[in-house]
Amino acid sequence: MNGTKYYLAVDIGASSGRHILAHMEDGKLVLEEMYRFWNGNDIVEVNGAEHRIWDTERLFKEVVTGMRKCHEAGKDPISMGIDTWGVDYVLLDEKDEQIGVCYAYRDGRTTGVDEELYKIIPEKDLYARTGIQKAIFNTIYQLMAAKLQEPETLEKAQALLMMPDYLHFRLTGVKKQEYTNATTGQLVDPVKKTWDYELIEKLGIPTRLFGEISMPGTVVGDLSEAIRNEVGFNCTVILPATHDTGAAVMSVPSTSDDTLYISSGTWSLFGCELKEADCSEKAMKANFTNEGGYNYRFRFLKNIMGLWMIQSVKKELEEGYAYEGRKENEDYSFGNLCDMASKETISSVVPANDGRFLAPASMIAEVQAACRESGQQVPETPWEIARVIYRSLAVCYKQAAEEIEEITGKHFDAINIVGGGSNAVWLNQLTAQETGKKILAGPGEATAIGTLGTQLIADGVCADLFDFRRLVFDSFGVKVYEA
Repeated sequence: MNGTKYYLAVDIGASSGRHILAHMEDGKLVLEEMYRFWNGNDIVEVNGAEHRIWDTERLFKEVVTGMRKCHEAGKDPISMGIDTWGVDYVLLDEKDEQIGVCYAYRDGRTTGVDEELYKIIPEKDLYARTGIQKAIFNTIYQLMAAKLQEPETLEKAQALLMMPDYLHFRLTGVKKQEYTNATTGQLVDPVKKTWDYELIEKLGIPTRLFGEISMPGTVVGDLSEAIRNEVGFNCTVILPATHDTGAAVMSVPSTSDDTLYISSGTWSLFGCELKEADCSEKAMKANFTNEGGYNYRFRFLKNIMGLWMIQSVKKELEEGYAYEGRKENEDYSFGNLCDMASKETISSVVPANDGRFLAPASMIAEVQAACRESGQQVPETPWEIARVIYRSLAVCYKQAAEEIEEITGKHFDAINIVGGGSNAVWLNQLTAQETGKKILAGPGEATAIGTLGTQLIADGVCADLFDFRRLVFDSFGVKVYEA
């Protein structure tokens, strides 16, 4: 082992996971990808019906495998943390073993559950109480589905852990419920920053499932003896902002209190930071949410469908989607799709945030159908389809920017784009043109960098959030796209 201090971020998204190791060198943060693995929904039969689930056992094995890779490279981290998407959870019994399956947020079991929930608390009152936008996959609707469809699981359950909390528990044996991910579920009081027990009780969900909420930077504990033996080292597990968007927003390389950002990945999360949640009717009607952020800073943002649409199209093309003029070994990489789209002329756009694009049987067919139904030119080639999607996203960004300025009363000259989507050159140019704002793109690994940030602050490398953001800018910079 050399004398270098290493920090590990395990960043798990809906389509892949990565182990990113970091160390400081000449005053800058240096990243190294140690391991990458596939992720996705499994389709299984539960109670006679097909459901989308996460294979939690396989995900945990991938986490451990990547940690072992660090040791094999002679780079044992002194600390680590895991981030994932929001809303999905694991239930544990009295022996701390998983009960049932871990449903994926794109599963259809919550269909119609909102109507039942609103009989208990009207939608308007729910928003005023939590500040969280309605998404049919939020934890609150998932738990109502569990209560209605498989009440025995809730009766047996003694604890609820969001996905990253569960993985941290499997590493340490310590159960913690982290704040940023907890808020995505629509069950947290944005004023008290604790679970809304009155709401939970009113919904008939066992309050015993919800313990003390812990903030990013909290120490979970050391690795259990069994895990130490398996990976070859011990380290301290530190809670990051475990919701991937919370981690990504930590990495926005701006030290201004008034910063507009897009965390661009599978989803495009468009927003700003507020010191207090905005639970107004105006915010609700515009479908903005107030998710918890690092140091109690609220992420006032809107969920936009994002690069999920392009990811789905890419998958279909690679699996052999037939179109006129298809060639062998065509390049369907994200970079080429974006580049080729910029050369097309089709002007059609679709409402990218419409629920029809959440989990269609074929994204290509759905985009084509939306164009056909609205009397627009129907895209036929991969490049035309990609162009329609990218242009539609830019239009969504423009609308969101206008809404956020109207609601907050603030004006923003620039938009910081972080995450994988910050590498989409033409989409960045389109966004600058549509919004009339300067685009500051990068870093691409924002989520992993944010997960490292809590560790760097905990270890004293950075004094606070803004000091960390300065480090991000100094280490990675931004690419500028003028309006």
